[in-house]
Amino acid sequence: MSFPVRAITLDLDDTLWPFAPIGARIDRVLEDWMRTHSPATATMFPAAAMRSLRDRVWRENPQLAHDLSALRRLALEIALRDSGGDLSLLDAAYEAFYAERNRVEFYPDALESLQRLARRVPLVSLSNGNADLVRVGIDGHFAFALHAREHGAAKPEPGIFLAACTRLGLAPGLVLHVGDHVDTDVAAAARAGLRSCWIRRPDNPGGHLRWPHADPVPDLEFDSLAGLADWLDAQA
Repeated sequence: MSFPVRAITLDLDDTLWPFAPIGARIDRVLEDWMRTHSPATATMFPAAAMRSLRDRVWRENPQLAHDLSALRRLALEIALRDSGGDLSLLDAAYEAFYAERNRVEFYPDALESLQRLARRVPLVSLSNGNADLVRVGIDGHFAFALHAREHGAAKPEPGIFLAACTRLGLAPGLVLHVGDHVDTDVAAAARAGLRSCWIRRPDNPGGHLRWPHADPVPDLEFDSLAGLADWLDAQA
């Protein structure tokens, strides 16, 4: 399939790097940090209990679903308070989390592919998560980043896709959204009027090996970001 692409919006977690290893490390790092700085909190909220608290905070605060940083801070605040810990540790505890959250291990093809894509068209990161492009070290490849927390609504809401297009100064049909998640990324982008590309890696956390919907369907589908870079080079 051939069509014009003037810019690309790009998901981050599980598109450029797998998130599961990051999540596992965060649990260990937070438990170790609490054991050093707030032992009572570590005793009451070891890794498994902290995960349960985090999930409960997520469920009980749907108004913050677009702001994972606020939800994480709230979970840490509750853990410190309920365990009798010092609430003045909250900022430092959050920083321990955030530093580990931004220590990523890229898929083998991701960095080179980012460079190739960025040579062709402007790239925009479009994420529900809270990764920091500067900390991760890839901000130089992107025109800008748009996070759900700053937009005020998360994917699959169409507004965040359209806001990126507006900021780019492009009609949605000239923008290609690239991501791993069938519904949150690909189907949502298509319904918002963007072109869509499904990156279906072998370890896809959604478990889909084939596109599950009759409509909409992705404009493009690859098992790596390198496949998209090859396609874009061929279009040029």
